[in-house]
Amino acid sequence: MGALDSDLCSAKGCQDAGSWELQWNNPKIHTPDRRKIWLACETHKQSLSDFLGARGFLKDVVPH
Repeated sequence: MGALDSDLCSAKGCQDAGSWELQWNNPKIHTPDRRKIWLACETHKQSLSDFLGARGFLKDVVPH
């Protein structure tokens, strides 16, 4: 059985299950304690982390 739509990797076009939660916030619009979550498969974990990290948004990466 495939992943539920809500459990898919957040990378554009990826249909794999997200096995990692990339917890982030944009300090310009979110309170410090707010966490948004992108899911990432193993293939896209690093590229999505790098994207958020380069902007200073990435707060934590934990298993989903």
